[in-house]
Amino acid sequence: MNTSLSIALKYGLFITISLIAYFLILRLFNLHENPWLRLLNGAAMCAGIYFAIKYYKLISKSNFSYINGIKTALLTGFIATLLFTVFMSIYMFHLDPAFTEKILGEWFTNYGTGAGILVFIILIEGLASTVVLSLAFMQLFKKSYNLSQNI
Repeated sequence: MNTSLSIALKYGLFITISLIAYFLILRLFNLHENPWLRLLNGAAMCAGIYFAIKYYKLISKSNFSYINGIKTALLTGFIATLLFTVFMSIYMFHLDPAFTEKILGEWFTNYGTGAGILVFIILIEGLASTVVLSLAFMQLFKKSYNLSQNI
């Protein structure tokens, strides 16, 4: 199996398990309806993408390139986002349909939107944060071709 893909699967699963565990802990304390606590999902995504790139750079040593690093990061985030979106879909459609009504509030009755809009929002948030974090972290890990100047 391709090294980049295997690392992305490993860390993507790590991120997914972290996100699911965080959501279930919030559910345990009945805090899962507070949308502001979703901001901490970014911490799991940050850690997972950072360590995926770091581990890939460690494995590939001198063969590390920007393209392969960004590919590993994007794959990691996309895998985690898709798996977490599937989990949340199952949760919202089958395990707790009332959760959607509580989160959407008036939107649910006035605009006829349902859990589908929340699934779409989760997917877009995950994909957008993956792209931004991948680009940001690659600035730390890329090879620098700047010449040092002694002035």
